[in-house]
Amino acid sequence: MAEGSARRCLRLEPAAARQVLGAADTLLFDCDGVLWRGDAAVAGAPAVLSRLQARAKRLYYVTNNSSRTRDAYAEKLRRLGFPPAEPRQVFGSAYCAARYLSQALPPGAAAYVLGSPALSAELRAVGVPHLGPGPAALPGPGPADWSRAPLDPAVRAVLVGFDEHFCYAKLCQALRYLQRGGPDCLLVGTNRDHRLPLEGGAAIPGTGCLVKAVEMAAEREAFIIGKPSRYIFDCMASEFKIEPARTIMVGDRLDTDILMGNNCGLTTLLTLTGVTTLEEVKGHQESDCPSRRNLVPDYYVDSIADLLPALED
Repeated sequence: MAEGSARRCLRLEPAAARQVLGAADTLLFDCDGVLWRGDAAVAGAPAVLSRLQARAKRLYYVTNNSSRTRDAYAEKLRRLGFPPAEPRQVFGSAYCAARYLSQALPPGAAAYVLGSPALSAELRAVGVPHLGPGPAALPGPGPADWSRAPLDPAVRAVLVGFDEHFCYAKLCQALRYLQRGGPDCLLVGTNRDHRLPLEGGAAIPGTGCLVKAVEMAAEREAFIIGKPSRYIFDCMASEFKIEPARTIMVGDRLDTDILMGNNCGLTTLLTLTGVTTLEEVKGHQESDCPSRRNLVPDYYVDSIADLLPALED
């Protein structure tokens, strides 16, 4: 958190940027809307990260997207011209959800998964047995048939991620597993992002919509892995020695990136190349609600390319 100007959302001018970056040894980056938009890098972003790496800054990538593996993110960073990154530098909600279940489930227990092939791959990589990904159909013409569909006796968790095949049949099965297991059957969501913005102003429903459907049916709340939950930060902190006071969270969303950073005691930097406007920040600043004020970042830049002058030799 910026000293003396905490959460005032100050524009990070070059002189101040030199101080802020100089005091940090670690930077965490959201990806879409910060480093790239769709399949194109944000102009200047690869150069910024290259210069940060040349100054021995540690770079990690934190994403709520559960539809890509860590390997896929490392490959996209390479393809778009960013400094080479190892998969272990990427902390996605798919990997962290798999990591959580590998530690929380008893030996031999399985998960019923509403999610993508990437989520399945991350579960497989850490040895979590699972079923559910892919299309599903109702097992008969009426509710009596739906309530008698076979259940796998090993399932002790329901994991909800982004699932393009989400349907009523899967919702029924998720509910039945949770009813059968009661509190001993874990309910886990990769994230609560309710809307995913697309280029041109369009949007599609996000994973949060699917998580909410299962929560409503089960009448219980899911444990959330991704931002703003601090669990995804704790995953990083447990694998790498990360000191919050020397770490900057760079993101474009107030309710995920900035909120997680503020909750974890990080310096927060908002970029305006994604979904957030300064008008939104101002509304939170002027609010009397503490939870809204906690959405205000320490600093902002129009683009992370604005950091280039501070990184000149």
